[in-house]
Amino acid sequence: MASVSTREGLVDYAKSLDCIHCGLCLQFCPTFRLTGAEASSPRGRIHLMRAVAEDRLAPDATFAEEMDFCLLCRHCESVCPAGVEFGQMMEYTRGNLTAAVERKPLARLARWVGFRRVLPSRLALRLLGSLLRLAQVTGLIKLAAKLGGRRGAGLLDLPAIPPLPSRRLLPAVTPARGGKRASAGVLEGCVMPELFSRVNRATVQSLAALGVESHAPPGVVCCGSLHAHNGDLDGARELARKMIAAYESLGDAPVVVNSAGCGAHMKECHHLFDESDPWHERAKAFAGRVRDYAEFVAPLLADGPAPRVSLAGPFAWDDPCHLCHAQGVRAEPRAVLARIEGVEAVPLEGSESCCGSAGIYSLLRPEDSRAVFEPKREALERSGARVLVTANPGCQLQWESGLRRAGSDVRVVHLAELVAAGLRPDAE
Repeated sequence: MASVSTREGLVDYAKSLDCIHCGLCLQFCPTFRLTGAEASSPRGRIHLMRAVAEDRLAPDATFAEEMDFCLLCRHCESVCPAGVEFGQMMEYTRGNLTAAVERKPLARLARWVGFRRVLPSRLALRLLGSLLRLAQVTGLIKLAAKLGGRRGAGLLDLPAIPPLPSRRLLPAVTPARGGKRASAGVLEGCVMPELFSRVNRATVQSLAALGVESHAPPGVVCCGSLHAHNGDLDGARELARKMIAAYESLGDAPVVVNSAGCGAHMKECHHLFDESDPWHERAKAFAGRVRDYAEFVAPLLADGPAPRVSLAGPFAWDDPCHLCHAQGVRAEPRAVLARIEGVEAVPLEGSESCCGSAGIYSLLRPEDSRAVFEPKREALERSGARVLVTANPGCQLQWESGLRRAGSDVRVVHLAELVAAGLRPDAE
């Protein structure tokens, strides 16, 4: 437990005063909708933070549990009339709780291995991907899930890990096809090559078809978003420095990101550093170059070739939380879909509500994650869509696993996969 003298700096007290306690956030908060408990709402969590800062509440395991229960979807920020920066408040609090609240030895070990040894290492990620594939092929994944208890259920939601040759990494440079219109950096990511390498390939292939030369700095593995969201701010800073330095070598070229969660973190990474830190300005300059895939591609498609697909629809677009709420990118993905010939789009009720993925939340709290997802599945069924389109690996994984559990044959694709398929030389 934190000492009294530590509590003043445990939360961002100044930001907590921005909340006017109007309650508009309640109906949009997925955990409040699950429990109906005030403490499980943004307003309630801010009240708890303020109580800790004012020494009216102990920052104990119960307080930490309520902070961990939050999905950090940031839907509350979109509807907040006071402009409360809840995402930054939560990351700040979780970061301080890592040191203030004693965790079980096994939990501390798992965090250290995951955040400090696996996610920053391409070799470790490659090995983990191969081990998971072996476990899936042999059926050992079911035993591991059983031994993992309630949290082990998340292992069964993993997609089939492709063989290593299909998980090939991106080349350092993917040249433009035809005339070169621009250059851009791309983020390969940490888990993307192991789970959705096809999405990365579709990303650079579609950019190439649009005349963009892509650069994937080989030294960049993880952007640090999972670290920041889960309280390892020191780890996030270390990875941010490596990432920023690597992309600075590309000059002022934009950095295109096909993961909404990573993109949101990268656009805000300057908040990791104090304004007196020289890295703050470097991070701020880098953040200004980051573009979501749809954000970058939409204007290129507007005055370029129209993709054409023959995939049976209708199609429904689901807004990743960190795309619409954190980045404010809403119109561009819909503009891209509207530009693709053969796409019949239908609205998805509650498209901006959280699907329950939230980074590693679906692995750590599978029951809560599935409960949050169920209304989304029901909305998709009512829409009549046969293809669900998203733009974030966590959301893609959540939709694929959730629909598989429900026995649904609705197909889940990343927006980049649709564009790449429609711009292939042999596309109809």
